[in-house]
Amino acid sequence: MVLPVLWICGPPGVGKTTVAWEMYSQATRGGRGAVGYVDIDQLGMCYPAPATDPGRHRLKARNLGAVAAGFRAAGVRCLIVSGVVDPAGGVRPEDVPQAAVTVCRLRADREVLRQRFLGRGGPAGLVDAVLREADALDASDFADACVDTGGLRVGEVARLVGERMGGWPAPADGRWVAAEVGPPPPQTADVERVPVLWLCGATGVGKSTVGFEVFQRVLRAGVVAAYLDLDQLGFRHPVPDDDPLHHRLKARNLGAVWRTYRAAGAQCLILSGPVEDEATAAAYAKALPDARWALYRLHAGPDALTRRVMSRAGGGSWDQPGDPLRGRSEAELLRVADRAVASAAALDAAGVGERRIATDGRTAAEVAEAVLADPDVLGGLLTMGRHLLNGELS
Repeated sequence: MVLPVLWICGPPGVGKTTVAWEMYSQATRGGRGAVGYVDIDQLGMCYPAPATDPGRHRLKARNLGAVAAGFRAAGVRCLIVSGVVDPAGGVRPEDVPQAAVTVCRLRADREVLRQRFLGRGGPAGLVDAVLREADALDASDFADACVDTGGLRVGEVARLVGERMGGWPAPADGRWVAAEVGPPPPQTADVERVPVLWLCGATGVGKSTVGFEVFQRVLRAGVVAAYLDLDQLGFRHPVPDDDPLHHRLKARNLGAVWRTYRAAGAQCLILSGPVEDEATAAAYAKALPDARWALYRLHAGPDALTRRVMSRAGGGSWDQPGDPLRGRSEAELLRVADRAVASAAALDAAGVGERRIATDGRTAAEVAEAVLADPDVLGGLLTMGRHLLNGELS
């Protein structure tokens, strides 16, 4: 049996991620069996886009099919997805062979959408493009259901989605059917091993923010690059006793997504995510046998870590789906900060990573510059990209 997937789509600012995460959270509380979540944008960060797939819609769909197999192998019985789809064609079943996709489209009137997009900090110069996409989606007919979100709270929209989906994903008899999943497909190592930079460190140290900054700099140098936040590959409930941090699921999904990116021409990969020890890092390395790994650990002192963790109550500098610190109370955040300080000290004592980069008193741009200054990591590829842009290489 293929994995049931509910894909919640719509134009930017309509609330796709917020509603999908609410439905995932409700499912985890409702005892509806093992459920997973993924934001489709996290499966498409590979640039520049191929000429044959300018919106990267097929790339994202293929990666969804790839991680669907990983979620099924981990015992997940349904998957909730948020993110954009191709307004012209929707989701092509051949791109997601591991899943039975049901699409629910969220919409809002133009003025409501304009206010929401600007209210969340969207650039004013992109409003017209957002409204054009909304108009195209309103004219489409690929979705299985549509919910107008105007004037509704998140919980109300989630309830309407559930009603329109007829109790998705339970079958008519109300019983779950577990899927049989074989081992992941074998990988073959390329002759030239591609560079993979993994930025790790304690909670709040800035892994995602710095990682994305490095990714953008490499792109600007003319290199075809991919970026992944490892946490975004492992949203699963309930948490298995033998894999409480979902490393096994994330490693499998990492390997699957990288195969798609590699086929799209990616020359390097930037990762951000936690790692407790070298043994855990080695388990991820097995998922990418064609890689030349560099594990860099970002470090911050107790005061800086505490300050950064406390800032995450409102989202911090990196607005990630499923941020576990968003909306937490001051007391809860202080406890998280204490654990982060202890984790940083433990990572320091263990000497995890090939390099330790201090982030105290530095901006994300300055930390990224320090990372890329090392020619043994991405520096060589970055230099090559600059030469390509300047026409110095043929």
